[in-house]
Formats: sequence, C-alpha cells, structure tokens
Amino acid sequence: AVHTVIFTSGSTATPRPIELTNANHAASAAASAWNLGVDPDDRWLCVLPLFHVGGLSILLRSVIYGTTAVIHDSFDARAVAAALATGRISLASLVPTMLRRLREAGLTDAPGLRAILLGGGPIPADLLEWAREAGLPVAPTYGMTETASQVATADPVQALEGIRGARALQGADIRIADDGEILVRGEMVSRGALADDGWLHTGDLGRIDDGLLQVTGRLKDVIVSGGENVSPAEVEEALLHHPCVLDAGVSGVADPEWGEAVSAFVVARDVTAAELIEHCRDLLAPFKVPKHVEFVDSLPRNAAGKLIRARLG
Repeated sequence: AVHTVIFTSGSTATPRPIELTNANHAASAAASAWNLGVDPDDRWLCVLPLFHVGGLSILLRSVIYGTTAVIHDSFDARAVAAALATGRISLASLVPTMLRRLREAGLTDAPGLRAILLGGGPIPADLLEWAREAGLPVAPTYGMTETASQVATADPVQALEGIRGARALQGADIRIADDGEILVRGEMVSRGALADDGWLHTGDLGRIDDGLLQVTGRLKDVIVSGGENVSPAEVEEALLHHPCVLDAGVSGVADPEWGEAVSAFVVARDVTAAELIEHCRDLLAPFKVPKHVEFVDSLPRNAAGKLIRARLG
C-alpha cells in the first residue's frame, strides 16, 4: 500500500506526484545504514524541507533506526555552523549551495561529524577540495524522489582521501544506457516510476568509473551550440572556480548564429563579464565558453536548493 505521496522537485519540469511504499522507505534506510552505519547516539541534522524526500527521509530513517533527528525550521548558515561546532551532530544532509554558504560563514571544523551527505545537484570540485582540506567528511550522494532518496553515495573516508564518485548502495542496481542515461532499479524505487523495461529512467547523464558513479548532467539540460553538445554543469563548475563568483547558473539561449548560445547568469562581486569569459577560456573547450554573462542578485532555486534552470534569463 502507498505510504507517502511526494512531489518531485520541479527543477526541470512540472512537479509530479510519486507514490512510495513503506517497503521503499525501509529499503532506502537499510541501504543508507549499509554505507554509513548506525550508532545509537546518532543525531542527524535536518535543514532540508520535509515536503521533499531529502528532508522526510531523515525523519523516517531516524524512526527506523531509533535515533535522533535534529530539525531546523530552515537553513541558516550561522545556526548550522554553530550546531556542527558543538560536536553533538554526527550526520547531516545538505545541498552544495548550503555547504558553500557554510564555507562563507567560516565553518572550519565539525567535531563529532561522521558524514555530510551532499546531493541535490552538481557539486563543484573546488567545494569538495575545500571540504577535504578542512577535514569535513563530505560524501557526495545521488538519488531522487522516485528512489526514496539516495541510491549511490560516496564512502566518507574515501572522500577525505580524494576519491571521487559514489558507489551503488546495497539493493540498488545502477547501469548506464547507450545514450549515457543513468538507469536504476531496486526495492527503494517507486514501482509506478519504472518503465516497461523494469528500470527507472532517471533523465540524468553519467558514467561508471572503477565501479563508482559519476553524474555529469541532465539529458534535457544539454545545450546544442554550433552543433556541439555542452553540459551546463561543466560550465557552472568552471565559473565557480573563480574566487569572485558566489553562484552560477548556465542555460542555452536561442541564437540565430549558434542555435543556442551558452549563457551564464552569475552572482559575483568585483569581477567583470570579460574577466569571467577569459577565466572560462583557460578551463573549457572554446565552444563551451559562455557567449554572454549576466550578473544577477540571486538565482532561482527551489526549497531544496536546486537550480530551476528553466527560469534563468
């Protein structure tokens, strides 16, 4: 029987209701425990909205494990940094934007923390490197509403050693289709989300290197500029490497010459568009460099922190 109906995030399309059963949630909790372990004294910090699967799954896992969930009404970087500094938080779930704001708030240590699950979108390499240098056990994770949260998560110890990529959790079967799409099946996957071939077609692009999943972008997000395929996530990561860039979003804007022009929308300080374009030339192939850079006060993100790419521009 259906236990929960959760709407997808709506970051790339109209939100859809997903039916999850008790068995889906139980399988997800067991898979997480297989990767992270469970301590009776665990306290899992929840700053994600409870109407999204990322927040709700923290509560459900805590009930199943018999452990504690520490709930904040919303994300406040200073409040979260203070909570982590007490040493009483052992686990936390964040999205990349939240971790970046914690860095800006001066977070340097989190005693007692066993893992930060970091998901909900592409994770800039510089952010992972900062976390590793700070000794923060950030574990990149991949999942979605249809899978009752995570299905692939990094080992926090390996992440601290600089190993990138997420391993499929116990009970999750992951493969890459011929077109690069990530396919998933397992007991945590909503039955109503499975295609006729028995797999969940995630709409995400990725690859598996040495048994570790690397997520590279969204099928629908690919920009076709001058006949070349451009991943917005790759361009965003290049922009975020610039020290003056606080946030960045990239999309394709209709263009009579290029078909779609790679366009960047940037939250930044003390930098010009020309400087950012030159910065990207050093990191990207020429056809991936933004044709336009527009400075904005903020980017459209949903309550879970995901970029709503369709609202850029």
